Amino acid sequence: MNYHGIILGLATFLCIGVFHPLVIKSEYHFGVRCWPAYLIAGIGGCIASLLMESIDVSVLLGVFSFSCFWSILELFQQRKRVEKGWFPQKVKKLKS
Repeated sequence: MNYHGIILGLATFLCIGVFHPLVIKSEYHFGVRCWPAYLIAGIGGCIASLLMESIDVSVLLGVFSFSCFWSILELFQQRKRVEKGWFPQKVKKLKS
């Protein structure tokens, strides 16, 4: 039997599951100005995916890369969700 599809599907599911709260926390702590970090990580993952000999590792890096790219869009949508009051907004502390 070939378990590659099941393993890659599970890994994809977990990767997407990790990025969801990561986007929420990123937007909370840094706002949307952290989007270049997701872009750099995504480009790096794409390059690494192209250089991998193992098809499984290459696929997982591709999933990681495009999860990073999708997270850029989600950051901006998360900002709108915060503005609507669906998620908490970070309170800026006053300097004493």
